[in-house]
Amino acid sequence: MLCIVDSCTDPYWNLSAEEYLLASVKEPVFRLWRNAPSVIVGRYQNAAAEINSDYVREHGTAVVRRLTGGGAVFHDLGNVNYTFADAKVPGEDTSAMFRRFTAPVIKALRGLGVDASLEGRNDLVIDGRKFSGNAVCVHGDRVLQHGTLLFSASVADLSGALNTRPEKFIGKSVQSNRSRVTNISEHLPAERRGMSVEDFIRYMQDCLAGAGDMEARGYTAAEREAIDRLCREKYSTWQWNFGNSPSYGFNQTRRFPWGFVEVSLDVAVGVIRSCSIRGDYFFTRPTEDVEHALVGVPHTLEAVTDALSPIPLNDYFGPVQAGELASLFI
Repeated sequence: MLCIVDSCTDPYWNLSAEEYLLASVKEPVFRLWRNAPSVIVGRYQNAAAEINSDYVREHGTAVVRRLTGGGAVFHDLGNVNYTFADAKVPGEDTSAMFRRFTAPVIKALRGLGVDASLEGRNDLVIDGRKFSGNAVCVHGDRVLQHGTLLFSASVADLSGALNTRPEKFIGKSVQSNRSRVTNISEHLPAERRGMSVEDFIRYMQDCLAGAGDMEARGYTAAEREAIDRLCREKYSTWQWNFGNSPSYGFNQTRRFPWGFVEVSLDVAVGVIRSCSIRGDYFFTRPTEDVEHALVGVPHTLEAVTDALSPIPLNDYFGPVQAGELASLFI
């Protein structure tokens, strides 16, 4: 089994590496890696509905879609991600996959004196509080499972970056279930309380690499080139991260000093397909002009602001700037 030693914290690159290791490497792989602050959404989720867009924008938090299913999670440097890629066992269902790949992780954590266990199908918990969510993806005869290991993650940032009010989005995408979470560091025995996240990574790598015949190495030049290409052409693109969201409806209301406005959108592949604007504002030009101008525009704050900027909005609504009105559409 290959043990990949990773130091990159770019979430776009790291998610690209996951696909490469699953689809292009034939040997079994074990990997530990970390991401800079980012929201990682599941393969079939509506990315826009899962994030707190104001928080993400203000903090420059990356939003990246992964190849596996499940719900949205927040990553930072206090969270350690682990990955296993291996041959699929014939007849093995997802529950069996989760049991197979979480077993060595649980064993390693118990070696630290942490009473970790698998709860339900895919969560690792300590005293009923979740510290690890896991997801799988099958590609041909190979399977990849990866999961989080919250060691000293910022729970405040986790709460801030993920959307807790998805009701303004209406669609068939998979929504995340928010769980009570905990950090592994809070449950270490007294003699281990000084352990840093870097110490934890070394411990997990030594423990899991020692469990079998593992070859520890970095990436070859050819592998880096292939992952760079995946990152550039797929995982860092708006089309993959937001445009791949399922079709959804969006509705939001706001009262401005000059009037009440309600916006309703139909969005497909990340693009506004229809727009309805209603309210009790006064106007000298028909609102339909603005509605038509927004059809075909990507459902992002930047794109909507750009589309509204050339329009004399005072004639349609009242004294409002393009960016202020655009925030109602996100």
